[in-house]
Amino acid sequence: MRPTTRLLTGSALAVAAAGLVCAPAYAGDTEGLEVFPSSVVPGGQVTVNTAACGDGGTAAGDASAVGAGTFTLAPSTHEGDAIGQFRVPPSAQPGTYEIVATCAEGGRRVTGDLVVTLTSQRQPVHPRGSVKTGVGGALGPDPVQTAAGVAALAVAAAGGTWLLHRRARGDGI
Repeated sequence: MRPTTRLLTGSALAVAAAGLVCAPAYAGDTEGLEVFPSSVVPGGQVTVNTAACGDGGTAAGDASAVGAGTFTLAPSTHEGDAIGQFRVPPSAQPGTYEIVATCAEGGRRVTGDLVVTLTSQRQPVHPRGSVKTGVGGALGPDPVQTAAGVAALAVAAAGGTWLLHRRARGDGI
């Protein structure tokens, strides 16, 4: 064999061997337990799903780490996923909890993480009241200040008009 052929053959075999070693690790990561939402406040509803149990498979879910107990994952219409729901108890403490599902057929065990927080990241806070920027608006929080500003503008407009009228007549300024 020529040196170039040996080098190419050796490289191809090395790539193929690396692919065989890495493939099972990658395939296992794609069939875990998906938790939606991944972050929830106490009392919130959580949905979990997995494709690890196969097409039409069911699973027994365990959320006792967060205090929610067991729940069932049933087949869904979404490409062979099993789906289930549970509610996080209002007494749950903030932290990260492991949620587990065990397939009914084959006993395969998959896990996912749920983060319990005290503040919800999904509910936006809407501002209330006026903005204190110093510029103000036409309908500010104080009607007396608004009336005083309108009166000052009216006096300035009347004075400016009077001065322009005098200048146009030639009375001298």
